[in-house]
Amino acid sequence: MTELVLAAAIGFITACGVWLILRPRTYQVIVGLSLLSYAVNLFIFGVGGVKSDKPPILADSVSVATLADPVPQALVLTAIVISFATTALFLVVLLASRGLTGSDHVDGRSDPR
Repeated sequence: MTELVLAAAIGFITACGVWLILRPRTYQVIVGLSLLSYAVNLFIFGVGGVKSDKPPILADSVSVATLADPVPQALVLTAIVISFATTALFLVVLLASRGLTGSDHVDGRSDPR
């Protein structure tokens, strides 16, 4: 059941991200790219194995097979930091582009068509 909820959340976030990327304004494209990066992070986290009701600390009665894999968690943590940095860069480029062109449309038009 947990995997089904995670898969549905990943699908919904991906669909919202793609829909926002196809919008004409740059701010919506940036938010769409952020949503897509969140969906990829959830996917990588889910690939590591969804474990619930398991202790995070090794004890004598806990086997290593029941613990979550730490490698996808480290990859997701790194991806979150990189995603934050690229989003900040995109916002700076958005502000500079809007200041130079006077428009925030992706194709440079001032009227949406």
